[in-house]
Amino acid sequence: MINRVLIRLKIIQIVYAYYQNGSKNLDSAEKELFFSLSKAYDLYNYLIMLMVAVTEYAQKRIDLAKAKHQPTEEEANPNMKFVENRFILQLAVNKQLLAFMTNQKRTWENDQDFVKELYETIITSDLYKEYMASEENSYAADKEFWRKAYKQFIMNNESLDQVLEDQSLYWNDDKEIVDTFVMKTIKRFEEKEGADQALLPEFKDDEDQEYARRLFRRTILNADYYRHLISENTRNWDLDRVAFMDVIIMQTALAEILSFTNIPVSVSLNEYVEIAKLYSTAKSGSFINGTLDGIVNQLRKENKLLKK
Repeated sequence: MINRVLIRLKIIQIVYAYYQNGSKNLDSAEKELFFSLSKAYDLYNYLIMLMVAVTEYAQKRIDLAKAKHQPTEEEANPNMKFVENRFILQLAVNKQLLAFMTNQKRTWENDQDFVKELYETIITSDLYKEYMASEENSYAADKEFWRKAYKQFIMNNESLDQVLEDQSLYWNDDKEIVDTFVMKTIKRFEEKEGADQALLPEFKDDEDQEYARRLFRRTILNADYYRHLISENTRNWDLDRVAFMDVIIMQTALAEILSFTNIPVSVSLNEYVEIAKLYSTAKSGSFINGTLDGIVNQLRKENKLLKK
């Protein structure tokens, strides 16, 4: 699940904190990096659990209505399509998700106010009304409902952002990327897999984990060389006047460009320019792109960079 886009973002955050905190303990900072990445994976599981929690809340509402002394006809014989959604029933017994809940001892029980708010938002929507009224009754339709519901009601949800911020300082920065992983997971689910349906792994493979470790360490250990290159290519600027975040982004970009022969220069440049647009000033994207482009051209002339 943890892809290189997220790894780059996390490394820049941790490198920035490494210098700002002044601790200069590389091993501790590396542990913080991998802890931060593991928290992103926790968020992935937690957001998947949210869909199950909303459904369980709906079932509780039905049970309470039926238990009334004199329930209405609708309360006594409710439309069970939402709570019997096949995709959610499969998700509720997923072995990996259940293992996560057991190991992390994490549920949505303490945030039932938000679960209630989300449930009420969903059931008053046109999407819900159309789903409940539709005669189509299939696993594919059930899964498609939750794909749309997640995109419409869980992504870009300010109330949810506040809940997540209260639980972990890491999560708000991660949610936008993690949402894409949840959407990918919904699309990948197949009814025939049952409880054994695989969720996305924390790391795709050992190579990505090693990429994170090596990129982080190279960024720190070769900092003097990278900053020298930056200084040479910003001659009209005193390096102290360059936004510190811009320096960190360029430092990390150079570590990737010079340390990973299998990653094209253009890919690295594009990725770090996009990060600059998110994390630094309005003009940082073009400034970083121009500076890195100048450094790359210089290194190629000096035969210090041979890859394309």
